[in-house]
Amino acid sequence: MAKGKKYTDAAKRFDRDHLHSDSESVALVKSLASASFDETVDVVVRLGVDPRKADQMIRGTVALPEGTGKDVRIAVFAQGEAAAAASEAGAEHVGAEDLAAEVEGGMTDFDIAIATPDMMPVVGKLGRVLGPRGLMPNPKTGTVTPDVAKAIEEFKGGKVEYRTDRFSNVHVPIGKASFTEDALLTNLRAVLGEIERVRPASAKGRYVKKVVVSATMGPGVRIDPSQITGSED
Repeated sequence: MAKGKKYTDAAKRFDRDHLHSDSESVALVKSLASASFDETVDVVVRLGVDPRKADQMIRGTVALPEGTGKDVRIAVFAQGEAAAAASEAGAEHVGAEDLAAEVEGGMTDFDIAIATPDMMPVVGKLGRVLGPRGLMPNPKTGTVTPDVAKAIEEFKGGKVEYRTDRFSNVHVPIGKASFTEDALLTNLRAVLGEIERVRPASAKGRYVKKVVVSATMGPGVRIDPSQITGSED
C-alpha cells in the first residue's frame, strides 16, 4: 500500500533499523505524529511462540495505568439484576436475546462485549459475527463474568485485551500521541511486563523477537528486545 508524504518524510528522519531504548522510542513516535487527529500509539511484539499450539497461545488483559485515551463502548449480554447493574455502570448496549438479534443483524457499534455466564448459550451463536472482530466474550479476558459492573469499570478505566495472532504477534494500543512521554512509557512498560509475565513454559529459545512502537499514521520505531527480561534466552 502506498504511503503518504508525511509518512515518507517521517521515515527519513531516523534510522529504521536502529534499536532504541523504550524511552527513546516513545519520544521519537511522539515527535513523528503529525496527523490532523490524535493518533493512537500501538506496540507490536513478535514472540517466539507457536500460536497453533494451545499451550503457547497467549491471551489475557492488562490494565494500562494511564488509561487508553479512548472512550470505550461496551455491549453487555445480561438480564435481570445484572442487566440493571450494567446499565448503571455505563454500558452503551445492554440486553439478552434482543441484543443478540441486533448483533446478528449487523450491529457492532461497540469495542468490548461482556456477558454473564448464563448468557453464553445465546452469545455463542454469534461467533460468526463476533469472532472475526475479536469481540467474543471469553473467561480468560474477564469478559464472561457475573460481576458485569466491575468489568465495565475496568475496561472503561484502561484495561485492554491482548492475544497472539497467527503470525505470533501481539498488538496492543498504549495510548494517544497527545499523552506525555512518561504516560506512554508507563503504559508501554505495563504491556511488556505483562507479556513477559505470561511467557509459556513450553516456549523455547528467544521469547521476545521484535518490538515496534508506532502512531496510527507514522512509521514503526524498533525497541531493543534485550530490554525485555528473558528475551535473549
